[in-house]
Amino acid sequence: MPRAPMPAHVAELFARPNPAVVAVLRPDGDPMSVATWYLVEEDGTVLLNMDAERARVGWMREHPRVALTAVDEGNWYTHVSVRGEIVRWDDDVETALADIDRLARHYTGERYATRDRARISCWVRVDHWHGWGAARSGG
Repeated sequence: MPRAPMPAHVAELFARPNPAVVAVLRPDGDPMSVATWYLVEEDGTVLLNMDAERARVGWMREHPRVALTAVDEGNWYTHVSVRGEIVRWDDDVETALADIDRLARHYTGERYATRDRARISCWVRVDHWHGWGAARSGG
């Protein structure tokens, strides 16, 4: 897997509102994956946001290394996978759900509809990436 940063054409693809799946480790060491929204920040970290009551929040705090795969919606053969470590956590409730609203606007153009649940945000530093199809590593 190449180390960050990504070439410009791969970074541009990864910055789009692509369908994505994040993988984390459960306490027993088994992997668990779930569909997610993500947003690439100006500093290159990747914002993820979850319901604060999800079990994976605790799992991710215990094992902060995650993997995320984003697929090109028009061509699922083209994908970008990243691995990295969570470098920051913030309660989104303290920011009036600003982080989930940014994600929702990125994907839907609207603010996040569910306003009565606590949310939590984390930022992942991208250490390694791999691409396939139009994002093929080294090509």
